[in-house]
Amino acid sequence: MLNVKLAAPIYMSQQEIIETLELYPILDERLIELLESLSPEEWDAPTIAGKWTVKDVAAHILDGCCLRRLSTHRDGYFGKNAENIKSHQELVNYLNSLNANWVNAHKGISPRLLIDLMKIYSSQVYEFFKTLEPRGRAIFPVSWAGESESENWFDIARDYTERWHHQQQIRMAVGKPGIETKELYYPVLDAFMRALPHTYRRVSAPVNTLIQFTVSGEAGGDWYLLKASEGWKLQKAAVNSPIARTTIPQEIAWRVFTKGIDKGTAKSQSVIEGDNDLGSEVFNMLSIMA
Repeated sequence: MLNVKLAAPIYMSQQEIIETLELYPILDERLIELLESLSPEEWDAPTIAGKWTVKDVAAHILDGCCLRRLSTHRDGYFGKNAENIKSHQELVNYLNSLNANWVNAHKGISPRLLIDLMKIYSSQVYEFFKTLEPRGRAIFPVSWAGESESENWFDIARDYTERWHHQQQIRMAVGKPGIETKELYYPVLDAFMRALPHTYRRVSAPVNTLIQFTVSGEAGGDWYLLKASEGWKLQKAAVNSPIARTTIPQEIAWRVFTKGIDKGTAKSQSVIEGDNDLGSEVFNMLSIMA
């Protein structure tokens, strides 16, 4: 067992709000500043997002986080074929197809126009999100966290993680300073970690088994997963000694949970103490639709 300071159990239910809404204008401003600083060569630079270039990722942000969000959520327009989706994999395939079609369609759109559209529609998303009741039922469940129904705040936080990690992909591609500040990055990590109980749902362990997950660095923190009689529960503090502790540097944590780094490389740059099998399962976690 690993020694930690113990506390009374305080479970982190999926209903505990992660505040991200007022970070949207800050994150969007950083994105616009970034895009306006890029040279023509940088717009064409490859990224870790598969075959997508910087311009492709920017087009995807405009689509998925702005235009498609406003069309479906604000305007109630879902387009064709969405009603035929009957499984998670069918949804992933549908979204991947939409993403690819959009990026291909915008190959001929200039960077300047992409920026202008981003300025207009990102602010409209923020204004729309402000009209939503945080604990109201979200239009989209956060399925990567195992939810079939989510509250608005979690859907908004999920959207925030998309904006954050795609902007970080661009910054990484062009060698610009990242956005790994406590203010902007910790909420991303906190949202990502809500996928832990779903990720471990098929992992067997005795009741009261505790696993600790640490993201090291200025923006990081600690999360604990406790095996209860009804399944794994995410909580804020340790109530007994963890049987495993996994520490992931903040520089790669977001990449681990967004398919931005291979599992072997991620494990080699992280530290697992105690039970290796339990501590390693986190590297199978995905906090995106994939």
